[in-house]
Amino acid sequence: MNSMILRVKSAKKLDQIARDLEAAAQRNKFGVLGVHDLKAKMNEKGVAFTRDCLVFEVCNPQQAKSVLEANAEISTALPCRIAVYTEGDGVTLAALRPAALLGMFESRELAPIAQEVEATIVRIMEEAAR
Repeated sequence: MNSMILRVKSAKKLDQIARDLEAAAQRNKFGVLGVHDLKAKMNEKGVAFTRDCLVFEVCNPQQAKSVLEANAEISTALPCRIAVYTEGDGVTLAALRPAALLGMFESRELAPIAQEVEATIVRIMEEAAR
């Protein structure tokens, strides 16, 4: 298991998880800034890709403001992304661990915020998967 990746499995259909993820993000004070349909985008560019894969960009503006004021370089890792993709007969939700990503920056004082964001991302993924 890769310690950089958070994973939640679900037996729900991808379109239902997509709706539930948006609702879970809102309940947890995160906004969905955008959704990228990688299968559709690649097919549009002439690249045959058959796996359903949606990437949700999510953000809590207050937490983003706090980390960006402390270290503008962290903008390279924002917004947080949650991938939702088909795998076998189910769907996987996956995200990079914000606390692990923070290790790339010299901003250890932001660890509590990263841990809070990570806990919220896990909660959003679990709520969407149920």
